[in-house]
Formats: sequence, structure tokens, C-alpha cells
Amino acid sequence: MSKEFNIACSHKGNVIEKFLTTNPIFVCVISYTETSQIPGITFAGANPDLIKYTPAADSEFLYYGKCFSISGVPATPDGIPTPALLTRTALLLGKIPCLVVNSGSKIDPKIPFISFGINHGKNIQYEAALELFETHQAFEYGKILGKQLSKSNDLVVLGESIPGGTTTALGVLTGFGIDANYKISSSMPNNPHDLKIRVVQEAIKNQKISDLIDPFKIISLLGDPMIPAVAGIATGIIQSESRVMLAGGTQMAAVLAFMSSLKVSFDRICIGTTSYVTKDENSDLEFLVRTISPDIPILSVNPGLGKSTKNGLIMYDKGVVKEGVGSGGTLIALLLKLNRSLDRDTFLRNIEEEYERNIENIMV
Repeated sequence: MSKEFNIACSHKGNVIEKFLTTNPIFVCVISYTETSQIPGITFAGANPDLIKYTPAADSEFLYYGKCFSISGVPATPDGIPTPALLTRTALLLGKIPCLVVNSGSKIDPKIPFISFGINHGKNIQYEAALELFETHQAFEYGKILGKQLSKSNDLVVLGESIPGGTTTALGVLTGFGIDANYKISSSMPNNPHDLKIRVVQEAIKNQKISDLIDPFKIISLLGDPMIPAVAGIATGIIQSESRVMLAGGTQMAAVLAFMSSLKVSFDRICIGTTSYVTKDENSDLEFLVRTISPDIPILSVNPGLGKSTKNGLIMYDKGVVKEGVGSGGTLIALLLKLNRSLDRDTFLRNIEEEYERNIENIMV
């Protein structure tokens, strides 16, 4: 294996060169959906009571390398740390600035952030996720922010932290008529597909949903506060003729489906994620993206955590967590800024140092 990272691309041609950057910025949208409280839906939090703190804690970790909203760091029930660890490492190595947008997080993080002023998402199984005006507001505020970001950054990398977000993504994709059953990813090694499908079908039944036409209503009924915010920011960037990377896994397919329904151009957008998502046999990001548009490239990278000496990092390579907080996209942005000249051992050494300093020292 080469000592330097390789960015895999779903498209042929000079796609990677198209997204080379000199001054990228990472924007993390934090949100919350009560759908995450359904037992068995998510691994995002050491216990159910901590799930609502995960987005705030993730964003605090990006800034400080520690959390203030909780003791310790966000982790799975068996102690595997937040992917914000990977994101923070990539941002520090690349001197890439970070901005946090609060679009419906239940807990405000103890950092400077931009607020879109909307409520957290409700449990779609029983009620609408958002008021219709909130969905419009998140999208419109996002467009404004995207247009501003495009004035100073040649590539905007958009990530998210929202526990339970793959289930609401399934709801949105289903609402747009896309067969996403058994194709959505999960933070768990055993993807609870049947549970997610049942939740979405119960949502459609309990909310008496049929033949939705208004895309904003689809998001309001079946989605979450992250989706319209990220879609709005991306739309504002594209309309300003700058470039955007959606840093995440199958949740970003729901963002793309929403943007597609609004006839947004896809000539300046790509997805950036980890190989843990693209090679996941229990989901199918490429199918979802191709169904929406054949023109959107998927860039992916293997962070190389399988060679780590830290069990919490090795587990990523074994299919746990896989992605989140823009971890794959920020590593790709780092490589694009450095024109792909980054040694794998250097990155691994840096991430292990972050792990020792900010994870192991806290857990002792």
C-alpha cells in the first residue's frame, strides 16, 4: 500500500482536479431529531439520556479537543469515540477553519455558533418533524449563509451531527419516491434496516401521508432540521458559482434529493466520505446518488485506522461508526488542499496523539 492517501472517485476524468482548493472551510450543521430516541435506532451516545447532547459535544470537541456539555467525549455504548476526532485532526493538519451552524440542536453548544433559530425535530413516527415555516426558514437562512461563504472560500465542506439522522434520511428519500430500503447506512455494525423501514412506514400511516408534491412538506413531515439547512447552504454556494462538498454518507443523499426537487444545478457539488461507507455491504450510497443524478461524483478515502494501535480507532475499520461530523470529507479536503501529498503514517500518528491526549487521558 502506498504511503500516501488515494482519493477514490466514482467518476472518470479530471474530477478530483476540479475540486482542488487553496482556502476551504468546514461547516458543521448540528441538529436533533426525537426519532433518535426510538430504541435501537442509533449508536450516537453512550446511553439514551446522552443522545441529545451528542451534536453539541461533537462541535465543542472540534474547537477545544474536549467537551463541556458532557463529561468525556461522545462515544458508542462500548466506548468507540466520535468521528469528530478524525475531523479535528484533519482540520488542524490543514489549518482549515471551522464554523458550526445550529439548525435545531436540542442543546446549545458552549462555543460560538450561527443559529438558524428553529426547533429540534420531532419523532416522525408520530408527528411532523418540523413546522413548514421552519423548513423554509432553515433553507432560506442556509442560502444566505452559503452565498456569504462563497465570497471568501473556494470550497465549502458541509458536514453534520444528528443522531438518528439515517432514519429521517430514509423517510425523506421514501417521500421523494426513491427506493432506499436496505440502502441507508448505520453507525452500528448490524444495520437495523427493518426497524428504520418500519418507523418510516408507520410515519406515513400515522401522519396520513399520501402523494406529497411540495418538497418542503416532505422534509417537514418525514425529515429533520439538518436536511433543509445543509441543502440551503449548498444551494447558496452553487448559485454563487463556488464549489461544495457534502461531507457524509447516505444522509447526504436525502439532501441531494431535496435539492434535485428544487432544480438546483449539480455541476459544482460532490460527496466526500470514508471508504467505510462506500464499501459497506449493508448500504448503497452510489445507488442512491445515481438515482438522484448521474452527474454527482462520490469521493472517498480510507483513513487507514486499521493499522492503529488504539482499539477505539481500529473498530472504525471493522464497520462501527464509519462516518460523521464530516470526517471523510474533511480528510479529503485536507488532501485536496495539499494536492494529495499527505503521508498515511503522519495522519495516523496525529490522530493517535489526539486520541491519547483527548480520549485516553479523559477515560483513565
